[in-house]
Amino acid sequence: MKASQRVAVHRDNPSGSVRVVFAHGAGAGLQSDFMQFFALALALNDIEVVRFNFPYWQQFMDTGVRRPPQRMPALCHSMATVVTQFDDNKPLYLMGKSMGSRVAFQIADTLGAKAAIALGFPFHPVGKPERLRITELQNQCVNNLILQGTRDPFGKPEEVASYPLPKNVTCHWLAGGDHSFEPTRRSGLSREVLWQEAVDVVVQFIQHVERTS
Repeated sequence: MKASQRVAVHRDNPSGSVRVVFAHGAGAGLQSDFMQFFALALALNDIEVVRFNFPYWQQFMDTGVRRPPQRMPALCHSMATVVTQFDDNKPLYLMGKSMGSRVAFQIADTLGAKAAIALGFPFHPVGKPERLRITELQNQCVNNLILQGTRDPFGKPEEVASYPLPKNVTCHWLAGGDHSFEPTRRSGLSREVLWQEAVDVVVQFIQHVERTS
């Protein structure tokens, strides 16, 4: 692999009975508070979590110079490269934060994933509701999951309710959460409360898919 394509990979709970490969969003890598919280919390539930940096973020970590994300085909290739490192046939789930969720949904079929999971799906760019990304949600998985904050500017409840979502996609709304599931100060909630709610929903979803597949 070329130096420009080198990525860091981190595994939590390698002995977990299912594997979640977890892709980060555009503005933070695998070591962000958000990524670490979800990875470590899922790992407590018999789930192996594999985090990785996309190449553009790894270059930033190596050089200190920020770069924009690669285009979607390159991001998809990066995630697929991480997934195909493993050949043990462990049940596979693809999960992503924002941009990473777009990747997860688009390559779920190619990689034989049992489901794709989005933590804050960017249904459209902020302020551009006409530029919908609904077609990116289409895959052949029996079930897929989107967790979304009710204050998310990338897709609020009243907007998403009007979208023709695929029938295999379920949305769970986190009350008061923004795109990173951060509540307002006025709510009196800590972000960890919403994050843990999201973790619990993901665990229940995976357990359901495992029981019914």
